[in-house]
Parts: sequence; C-alpha cells; structure tokens
Amino acid sequence: MTTGHCLCGTVRVTLTDAPAEMHACHCEICRRQGLIGFSVQVPEGEISISGDTIRTYASSDWGHRAFCGTCGTNLWFRLNEGGPYFLSPGLLDDMTGLALADEIFIDRKPAGYALAGERPRLTGDEFYKMIASSSEGGQP
Repeated sequence: MTTGHCLCGTVRVTLTDAPAEMHACHCEICRRQGLIGFSVQVPEGEISISGDTIRTYASSDWGHRAFCGTCGTNLWFRLNEGGPYFLSPGLLDDMTGLALADEIFIDRKPAGYALAGERPRLTGDEFYKMIASSSEGGQP
C-alpha cells in the first residue's frame, strides 16, 4: 500500500500497490500546468481518495484535471469516460523506485531541457495514432 496527499493535506490518496514507473508529457496543457506533466498510472479500482476540496477542470474535450481547491496542488488527469487515474507522483509520500518509463509529445518539448536516459519517446501524432488504434481494438 502507498499513501500520499496534497500540499495542505486536505486531499489524501491510498494506492493498493506502489507504482513502479512514471510518465512524462510535454504537451501544451501539461506544460502550462507545471512545465512537464509527470504522472503515475493507477487503475480506478486501486485508489482510494478522500478530501472535500477536490476541484476539476475540463482541460480538453476528452479529459479533465483535478486539483486541491485549498492549496492548488495538481492531483490527476483522467479521461472523461473514466478509466485509470494519471496521478501526480509528487503526491506520493514515497517515490522510491519510480523510473521514468516514457515521454509523449516530445516534438513539443522546449529546447531548453532534456530528460536523461533512454526510453520510448513519442511525438504528438504518434501518441494520437496509438490512442486511435487502442480504441479500435488494437494494442498500444
């Protein structure tokens, strides 16, 4: 079990299992929200959430973001139809062992930084094609 909370402690999460990997997104929305959108994917049935200050924002036609209405901490991104939570890893009380697994929207990454190491890196078009093939019954 893994626990975490927002900056003020009002929103708390408990995960059934500790995530082993995190992901980085360089799209405009993630960059505006916090320079790079780091996330850990948590299946819907493996997270418990408490707190009465959770606010959501429809950041696109297909997804929304949640944040703490008191301290402003980014909490997660989620598709409108449900599915996994893409939780901000900074919420976790212990990030030991988290490895950066991949990056998306690499073609929109500012030239001023680079994340070290080798991993899959997808452009925005490659990511959208992967999502489209996944929704048509293919595997990402």
